[in-house]
Amino acid sequence: MSAPSPTSGDLAWVLTPLLELPGVQHAVVATGDGLVEGASPGLDRASGERVAAMTATLHAAARAFTTAFTDAEAPQLAQTVVESDLGFAIVVPAGRNTTLALFAEPGAKLGDIAYQMQVQVTALTRAMHAPARQPDTAARP
Repeated sequence: MSAPSPTSGDLAWVLTPLLELPGVQHAVVATGDGLVEGASPGLDRASGERVAAMTATLHAAARAFTTAFTDAEAPQLAQTVVESDLGFAIVVPAGRNTTLALFAEPGAKLGDIAYQMQVQVTALTRAMHAPARQPDTAARP
């Protein structure tokens, strides 16, 4: 039996619209403790796991950094952006104990990406809070 692919996570569907945006190279849905819930097809398993772990670390560091400046006990982050010569890493909270992260090339339109990330976060949050489907017993004889 082969190991599941990086896209086998139940939440990988949320990445498709993001990966269609010009300049977006990779995306990951991760738990708050750094586990992969879904990853883009071009990201191998080890890379996806590293990104998920670093996403949790980056998000925790951003909260601590904000607290150091403001003395706020538990700041709510909207997004964390890291800019480098290779592009942009963007992390946003995506519901309870979940984050959405992506990497885009330097010329990418960050406004479009940020908007679509929020659209996908809304869809993901809605899906995570949907009640479980029950079998339709009325249709059985």
